[in-house]
Amino acid sequence: MSKICVLTSAMGVSDTMVREVAGQVPDSTTPKRLSDVAVEFAFDGENPTVDLPQVDINIVPTQNRRKKLLIADMDSTMIPVECIDELADFAGVKERVADITERAMRGELDFEAAIDERVGLLAGLSEDVLQRCYDERITLNPGAAVLVRTMNALGAMTALVSGGFDFFTSRVGTDAGFQVNQANHLLIDAGKLTGQVQKPVLGQQAKLDALHQLCTNGGYGPADVLAVGDGANDRAMVEVAGLGVAYHAKPALAAVATAQLYHSDLTALLSLQGIPESKFATI
Repeated sequence: MSKICVLTSAMGVSDTMVREVAGQVPDSTTPKRLSDVAVEFAFDGENPTVDLPQVDINIVPTQNRRKKLLIADMDSTMIPVECIDELADFAGVKERVADITERAMRGELDFEAAIDERVGLLAGLSEDVLQRCYDERITLNPGAAVLVRTMNALGAMTALVSGGFDFFTSRVGTDAGFQVNQANHLLIDAGKLTGQVQKPVLGQQAKLDALHQLCTNGGYGPADVLAVGDGANDRAMVEVAGLGVAYHAKPALAAVATAQLYHSDLTALLSLQGIPESKFATI
């Protein structure tokens, strides 16, 4: 059997759902339940084409499923919001900034120019708002901490790489358990945001560079990497990774991803690797 079909859903995967999918593949193996929300089975031949409401159905190779590096985007991936949009709310310009963010994540705008424009609209905002924003607006997405801490426990490297800001990645990284994090740095003068970000801007290429550097440091290759994100600036790292996952993603990213998740929490990234719930780290 050369391929694995993985069904995941935050609402649960029933045996009936599994039979409906496996029924399209005559020579599939007996389905294996990884948890209440994940089931897998191996098969050869044509991929099943059934579409089940509220269930993600992804096909992954049987070989090299366990990954040695998790590299993840932060905004709208590990957390449910875009930090820059939330900061803009405190500055009274959220609608304008959120529109630019959405277009940038769809790949319609140059990322560096888009971040310069958005940060410029935050000029004069008190640096105290950063902590207030984190305290009031930032939470982990469901399954984020379990994902990261399980990968750590299984010996993988975990890295949070963001086109956002290091004020937030340092805190979210600690909350989730990431071993390393990187992001852009907001410039502050006399207790207020200057409206500028430290150069060079860390965007799509910086994420790809981080992936390659971590691979070099760890002595493994891109095939050993699980990369996950949601926007166009995640495209390069997701496309090169052995398992590239689009999480509630824009079409520009979903088009190049190995797997797409729209109905599952982040523990589905463990299920895609064949890791059962019994191996999940406790939080």
